[in-house]
Amino acid sequence: MLTKSELPDCPVATTLQLIGNKWKMLILRNLMTRPWRFNEMLRSIPGISQKVLTDNLRALENDEIITRTVFPEVPPRVEYALSDLGESMRPIIKAMEVWGTGYQRLVRESK
Repeated sequence: MLTKSELPDCPVATTLQLIGNKWKMLILRNLMTRPWRFNEMLRSIPGISQKVLTDNLRALENDEIITRTVFPEVPPRVEYALSDLGESMRPIIKAMEVWGTGYQRLVRESK
């Protein structure tokens, strides 16, 4: 979670600081549907490397937007899911989906 000194003055800048890269948005897009395991997430996001996925999952977990659950099994199973804070971002991501769908339609109809 951001500290008070790291908190931008602008609320939009705060949101962008937390989820403002394409990888985090694609991770959150996936997690809106259900909990995901690491390897299935890696396979579902074209172009993301294992290191970048790991770094972004850790950042989202540190910011308390997602949870990481380790199941006591052999081999160990780990699942990532939206936290309550992450769930509160659902309307933001849904609004982006609606806007993106409209933009895609506009571009497709203009050509």
